[in-house]
Amino acid sequence: MYIVETPSKKSSGKVYHTVLLRESYREEGKVKSRVVANLSKWRPEDIHALKIALSNKSSVALLSTHSECIQGLSIGASYVLYELSKKIGILDALGADFNGQLAIWQVLSRVLEQGSRLSATRIGKIHDLASVIKLNRGFDENDLYSNLKWLSKNQANIEQNLFERLQNKPTLFLYDVTSSYLEGNCNVFGKYGYNRDGKKRKKQIVIGLLCDQEGTPVSVEVFEGNTQDVKTFNNQVNKVVDRFKCHNVTFVGDRGMIKKDQIQKVSDQNCQYITALTLPQLKKLIRDKVLSLENFQASLQEITVNNLRFIYRCNPDRAKESMMARMERLAKVQEKVDAENLRLSEKTLTEPLCAKKTIQKYLKRLCVHEWVTVKLLARELRLVIDDEALKEKAKYDGCYVLKTNEISKEITARTIFERYKDLALVESAFRTCKTTLLEVRPIYVRSSNSTRGHVFVVMLAYLLIRELTKSWEHLDLSAEEGLKKLSTISFNEIEIPNASSIRYIPRPDDLSSDLLRALNIELPSQIAKNTAPVVSRKAIRKSSALKTTS
Repeated sequence: MYIVETPSKKSSGKVYHTVLLRESYREEGKVKSRVVANLSKWRPEDIHALKIALSNKSSVALLSTHSECIQGLSIGASYVLYELSKKIGILDALGADFNGQLAIWQVLSRVLEQGSRLSATRIGKIHDLASVIKLNRGFDENDLYSNLKWLSKNQANIEQNLFERLQNKPTLFLYDVTSSYLEGNCNVFGKYGYNRDGKKRKKQIVIGLLCDQEGTPVSVEVFEGNTQDVKTFNNQVNKVVDRFKCHNVTFVGDRGMIKKDQIQKVSDQNCQYITALTLPQLKKLIRDKVLSLENFQASLQEITVNNLRFIYRCNPDRAKESMMARMERLAKVQEKVDAENLRLSEKTLTEPLCAKKTIQKYLKRLCVHEWVTVKLLARELRLVIDDEALKEKAKYDGCYVLKTNEISKEITARTIFERYKDLALVESAFRTCKTTLLEVRPIYVRSSNSTRGHVFVVMLAYLLIRELTKSWEHLDLSAEEGLKKLSTISFNEIEIPNASSIRYIPRPDDLSSDLLRALNIELPSQIAKNTAPVVSRKAIRKSSALKTTS
C-alpha cells in the first residue's frame, strides 16, 4: 500500500489536494492498482503518521513502543500575532528582508513579553518565533539595537504604507501627547518638564500620537521632555496635509493644545479644528459677556460668534465629583493639622510657626489654598474656610466649552461634542502603551534613532492589541488573557528511532478554538523547524542575594 497526493486547481484559483490510499496487485500477469480509501479529509499529521507506518511495516510495533513525544516551544500566540500582522498590513509595510524580520520580531516580542532588546532575544527560548517568522539567519541583541535605528529612518515610509491600507480615508484626526519618565540621565530627548506620571525629579520624553477618527494610530512622534503641547501640534498638520495628502479635514485636540498659532496653521491649510477652552479662557468669555453662567445647562447649548462655534454645557455629575474631590482634599488637610497639633502638644520645644508653614505648603500642594487658610492660636492650628471664595471656585464646576471653526449646520453640536469625546480613544492607547500591557517604559535606549524606533515598535504592537481587543470583545476576554490562553498551545515533537522526527501542533481546546475563530485564523497542523540561532551576548545579571562568597 502507498499514499498518492494529487493537487487539482479549480476555476476559482484555489488548489485542492486529493489524498488516496492505494494498493498494487497483479491480475493476469499485469501490475494494477486500486483505491483502498480516500484520505482527503484526514488531518495532515494523521496522513504523515500513516506514511511513516507504511514505510516501516516490518517494525511497526517499534513505532509505538520506542517513539518518544517531546513538548516543544509555545506556538499558538506567536502564530496568531504573525498572521494578524499580515492581515492588517504590518508585515508588508516592514518588508520581507532581514531588517523587516527583525522588526516584526521586536513587535511580536513586545506584545508577548515586553522588556529590553536583550530579553527579546531570550523570548525565542519560550516562543517559537523563529519558525513562525521563517527567520533567514540568526541574530543577537546588537542586531536588534541596529534594527531600531533602521525603524526610525524608515518610519515615515512604513507609516505611509499602513495609512494607505486604511479602508476609509480619514476626514478627522485625533491628537494628544503624553510623557514617559526616564530612570537614567543619558537619553538624548531626556529633559525636565511637566510630568504627567507624577514622578518628580526625573527626566522624561514627550510622545505625540496621531489617530484617525476610529482611534487607529497612524503616526507617533518623540519630542524632548520639556516640549509644550502646542509646540508639537503643527508637525501633525504637516504630516496629514503633506505626507498623507488629506485636505479639508478636522483636527481634534485637548484643551490647551490648539491655540492662536495652531489655529492659524489649521486655517492656512483650509482645515477645521475642535478643541476645549481652559478655565481662564472660559472666564474671559464670561467677562466679555459672550457667555453667561446662567445659560450653562445639562443639555448642550451653542452660540456662533465671528464664525466660531462655542458648544457648552454643565455636567451635574462632574460638578458633584469636583466638590467631593475638594472635600476629600480638605479632609486630608485636617488630618495633617490634627497630626501637627498633637506634635505641638507633646513636644513643647517645637516651634508653632514652623508647623504653620508646613500646613501652608500642604494647602498649596493640595490646591485648596485659595479658599482655606490656617491660623495659629497659641500652640494650636485651626483651618479657616472662606465660604465666598469656595462658592466662587465651585460655580464653574462641571462647566466646559468646546470651540470649533466648523460652522456648517449639517454638523450638529452633538456631533462636535462626540468627536471631542473621541479623544478618549487616544488616552486609551496611551494607557495600553504605557502602563497596562506594552510597557513603553522603562526605556533602555539613549540615542535619538533608538528612542524613536522603540516608541514606533510600541505603536505597531498597539495596532495588534487593538485588533485582538475588538475581535475578542464578545468572548469577554481581554487581549492579554486571550494571548495567555493561546500561549499554552505548544507543538509536540515525536522522535522515532531510525526515522525522521514529526513536529505537529495539537488540536486546540474549545476556548482556544473560539479565540482563533473570532480572528478567522486556523493553526496549521505542522510547522517547519527553523534552526537560525538567536543568542544573547550578555548574560542575565545575577542577584546579589544569590552570589556566594568564599
